[in-house]
This record gives sequence, structure tokens and C-alpha cells, in this order.
Amino acid sequence: MSYVPMWFKKTNIMKKITCFIPYSSQEETIATVKELRSSDLVSQVYVLCSADQNCLVDGAEVLKSEPMTSGKTIRRIAALANTRYTLIYTRQSSLQMGQKALERFAQVADDTQSGMVYSNYLAVKNGKMENNPVIDCQEGSLRDDFNFGSVLFFRTEIMKKAAGQVSEDFDFAGLYSLRLGVSQYAELFRIPENLYTEQESDLRKSGEKIFDYVDPKNRAVQIEMEKACTQHLKNVGAFLEPVFTPVKFDEQEFAMEASVIIPVKNRVRTIEDAIKSVLAQKANFKFNLIIVDNYSTDGTTELIQKYAATDSRLIHIVPERKDLGIGGCWNEAANSPLCGKFAIQLDSDDMYYDETTVQQVVHAFYAQNCAMVVGTYQMVNFALEEIPPGIIDHKEWTPENGRNNALRINGLGAPRAFYTPVLRRIPVPNVNYGEDYALGLAISRQYQIGRIYNPIYLCRRWDENSDASLSIEVMNAHNLYKDRIRTIELKARKRL
Repeated sequence: MSYVPMWFKKTNIMKKITCFIPYSSQEETIATVKELRSSDLVSQVYVLCSADQNCLVDGAEVLKSEPMTSGKTIRRIAALANTRYTLIYTRQSSLQMGQKALERFAQVADDTQSGMVYSNYLAVKNGKMENNPVIDCQEGSLRDDFNFGSVLFFRTEIMKKAAGQVSEDFDFAGLYSLRLGVSQYAELFRIPENLYTEQESDLRKSGEKIFDYVDPKNRAVQIEMEKACTQHLKNVGAFLEPVFTPVKFDEQEFAMEASVIIPVKNRVRTIEDAIKSVLAQKANFKFNLIIVDNYSTDGTTELIQKYAATDSRLIHIVPERKDLGIGGCWNEAANSPLCGKFAIQLDSDDMYYDETTVQQVVHAFYAQNCAMVVGTYQMVNFALEEIPPGIIDHKEWTPENGRNNALRINGLGAPRAFYTPVLRRIPVPNVNYGEDYALGLAISRQYQIGRIYNPIYLCRRWDENSDASLSIEVMNAHNLYKDRIRTIELKARKRL
């Protein structure tokens, strides 16, 4: 007699699913309902429809409701769900489930006892089907733009507990708050299989998407997301009160008050502009420029040497090691005896806003008694013309809650500057991505981070930016690394 798994035997009575989907077009909505109804596991399908829409869908019950991101809607979904599992589909396009996909979701959810299960999927872009792998969710996966895909498969009893904590006042953070709440009770588990197909409407390059969260038009959204994340940190014991260690600026003696640090490799088209913007700075103290040239081969080295020969403020370092990333180059510069009291960042393809940037940064250290200063930057193209979203001031970084909210956002801003004795005590990760974020989180655990809210930096976007047009695999690797950095920081803060 062949073996039949217990989960399969109990399917008809134990594995019923309640589905919630948003209304899109009549045709697409009907197609999605039909797709879900084709599985015997589905008990009920609800279509969420706004008050001004005329929705009538065979095979589904229509709910007049606010958007799925609303706290009220999330609570209503939790109240209506009365089956073992609840499926929420978040896209307003037709959904095509894979072969036995709902059965697979149910099996894995049961086997792992996860609070939520999600999976890889296929995305149709410009008529072409592409693999769209997602990444594992970990403790530090606190970004509100974490990509779970559009099919979220909840264990209903856990979802109901989490939904009880979701504020009804949320217009945008309801779904985000729900998944944070679920993670407090059970694991969010990824199935590394393509279990459904969806239409992808956002065809922008990676470099065009990464600044969405700081676009001023999304400010109201970000305020809500911060509230949801802050409450989560309090719930899990990782929230830090706004109490900081004072900075003593006489720890060590320095020949220079400040050093601008530029790690560079093969940026012959932009390094000269960066150098000029530093050497043009006007300040009432001594400063220098330290360029760590990581074995450039395109003429960058010769350009640096030309300026170093005529201006003694430019220190040209070629490290002995050949295994350094950007973070490793920062360690080389910060630990050089020529480094000043304050180390100020400049990327090799960016520039300072005007000749007062270095002066403003140093003033901010003393005025705000901080170990790190983060400025405001203006987005420009290669010709230095402003491009959307324009000025990025990271107003989400407040003195009261900035270091908590930093665990949610994907970056801290630019330029970044550090009090060198503190920088020397915290090794910069020897990587080419996320090293500055890891450093900022670690510093903020103990010290205040100062802010400058007027533009002092030009962030130049062009085709050769390291994040201009990344594959999904590279983007996933970047996001996985930053989530790991957050996980490390979260664990450290819990210990406090």
C-alpha cells in the first residue's frame, strides 16, 4: 500500500483558503477569481472594491473597502477570514497560479508552521516571461519595500493576532504593519520555486527605483511606515531611546582638522571633477584630500598624480593589498597618520555642492556634538542638471528617532562624515556595497548622528554608476547583504 502524507489526507477539511484580491479591470478580476476558484482548497474569494467602483464579479463576494494598505482594510480581512489559511494578492492585474501552487503553499505552510509563506515567481515584462527570484526574509528585513512578491499566504490564526496590532489610522502602512506583526509570532518562509505568474508594470532600471522612498511626494507614506517600524522595534525589544554618549573632540591630536576621502577605481571621466570640487573648498582650518587609488587602469592614476604634483593637500595612496573593496579603501585612509580629525566622504563620480561643504560639515560636528554627520544631496545627471527626485534631505532622520528609523530605510544620505577616532574603532566592512550603511548603524547605536538639511553634495547619476542598471540577481544580493547588516544591528540592540 503506497504512503499518503497526513497533510494530503486532511486537505479537504484542514486546508481551506480564504482569498482577498483587489479589483482591477472587470476582465482581469474575473480571470483571477476563476484561477483561484479552480483549486478545491479555496473556500471563498473576496474582491476589494472602492466605493466609487461598480464591481460585480461571479464567484466572489465584493467588499466595498479602502485600499489594501489601509489599517481598516487589514483588520476587516482578518475578521472575515475563517479558514486555516488566508491568501492576499496585492497586484491589480490578473494572476496565474502555477501547477498545484496553492497545494504547495498549503503544504509548506503546514510543514514549517510559518506565519506567512511566499515564493519566487515569473514576471511578464514587455510580453517576455522572466524569472523573478525573491530573497529570504530575516530578522533584519525591515524595509517597507521588501519584495515578497504579490501572493502572501498567511496562517490565519497568526494573521489575526498580528492584525489586532495594526492601527486603523494607517492609510499606507497597514500591510507593512501586518507582516511585521506576523514575524513577531512565527517565521516568514520563502519557497524557492516559481509558483505563479504576474504582469510587471514597473519597467524602470534599478537606478531609477532606488530613490522612491526618499521622493518628497512620498513623505506621508514614509511617516506612517516609520510609525509601524518603530512600534515593531519596541515590541521586539530593539528600540533605542534618544540618549547618546557625548563626543569628546580632544581624544587625539591631528595635524589636519579634516580629510576628504575618495576611494576610486577606473573613474577617469569623473575623478577630475571630484578633485577640483575638493581643492576649491574654503575653510578656516587645515584640510587635505586623501584618494585611495585601488589599482586603476584607465588613466585615473595619472590624473591623480597630475594634481598631487601641484597641490600638497592631495595625498595619493595606492594600497599594498589587492583585495580591497570600497570599505577596505576607507580603512586605509582613516588609519593613515595623514587623516584629519574628521573624515568626509566623496564618491569618485560625485562633487560637492559649492566651496562651503567642508566648512559646514565640520561646524555641524561641534554644533551638534555628534560622531557622524550626514548631509543633503541634489540629484543631477552627468551634465550636472537637476533630475528627479531633486533634493534628497532624508528628513526621516530626526534626532529623536533617526537611529531607529535607520533600520527601515535603505541608506543614510550623503555626504557622510565621521569623527576619526570613532571611525578607527569600528572597522568598515571590506565590501563594495552597503559598507557606509553598516558603519552608520553601528555608530548610531551609541552616538548621535548630526544632520545638515541644505544641499551640500551633488549626486551624479549616469550609466556607469555602480547601481544604474542591475540584474535581479545582483539587486537581490545587495538587499540580502543590507538585511544581514540590519539583522546584526538588531541583535546588538536587543542585547542593550
